[in-house]
Amino acid sequence: VQLQASGGGLVQAGESLKLSCAASVPIFRIKIMAWYRRAPGKQREVVARFTSIGTTLYADSVKGQFTISRDNAKNTMYLQMNNLKPEDTAVYYCNADYHDSNYWGQGTLVTVSS
Repeated sequence: VQLQASGGGLVQAGESLKLSCAASVPIFRIKIMAWYRRAPGKQREVVARFTSIGTTLYADSVKGQFTISRDNAKNTMYLQMNNLKPEDTAVYYCNADYHDSNYWGQGTLVTVSS
């Protein structure tokens, strides 16, 4: 499985970005997909994910600010990020569990200036 993340960039605080993660397999077959991020000097953390039953979970730090979604027809998962803050600056990665294996995308950099 190949995951291609895109959509990162440099924005000012308060602006929005939408990240995309295109998968090389039909995502309706992927039970668990998630967005992670790694901020400078910090460990990678899960930001938002789809559970195996299709519900969504968010890190407390992004609840009400980020929205995870997916378009099965496009085999793509998204992360809508609103009201971005400097502390959201990180490399964002998409992740998928597929057939008992775990896969990572290459990451896309989001930089939020104050």
